[in-house]
Amino acid sequence: MLLGAAVVFSMLGCGQPQSNLAAFLESHKHVVSSGQYRVAPPDVIAISATLADEVDGVTQRIRSDGKISLRLLGEVKVAGLTPKQIATKLERLLNRYYVGAKVSIQVAQYLSKTYYVFGQVSRPGAQPYTGRDTLISALAAAHPTFLAWTTQVKVTRPSPEPGQQRQITVDLERMVRHGDTQHNVLLGEGDIVYVPPTPLAWVGLRLREVLYPIAPAVAVATDPAELVNAPSAYRANEDLN
Repeated sequence: MLLGAAVVFSMLGCGQPQSNLAAFLESHKHVVSSGQYRVAPPDVIAISATLADEVDGVTQRIRSDGKISLRLLGEVKVAGLTPKQIATKLERLLNRYYVGAKVSIQVAQYLSKTYYVFGQVSRPGAQPYTGRDTLISALAAAHPTFLAWTTQVKVTRPSPEPGQQRQITVDLERMVRHGDTQHNVLLGEGDIVYVPPTPLAWVGLRLREVLYPIAPAVAVATDPAELVNAPSAYRANEDLN
């Protein structure tokens, strides 16, 4: 088992060359500004408008057909547009009724796109993608556990095209301790963040997997009296009722 742990340690300890960072970022360029986020069902948007009380303060969930329904304007298709583009479209429609109406759009709920965090974190699974999610913000929300190997965090950018997948290894501990954020990558939609266990934690987790089927049997063997007396205790409770 210790030999296996040593092998795992040596394999995981070998980080990828730093040149992979450039390839990772170049493979899918993303804009930090959330203004470039393109809405889709079932995102929720909030509308603010001057002059036009019919739409001012309205919050709408984008339907499966990509449309929202507004007073005065009727059904408006917004799926695939950025908040700024939606505002421009609504202003153009409102110009039929108002002169100089200004509209602003905020994404109230990011529900259509996700990234993923797995491994030694308290909150694993799919997370809402906003277009401005960084590795630090993602891990701060996921809460790495005491088993986490924070110097070997893996970020994978999947691709359906063979050979187009990208992966980098990031030292989160260095970023946090020294403020070195050059590797605080902006996550893309569908990115996978994996926080591995430390080598010692890996050994413990494997031992637990091996011993888990034995544990119930060990409990029975070490405390048989409790199990023997259980039926009589149950009957006593029944008699009291």
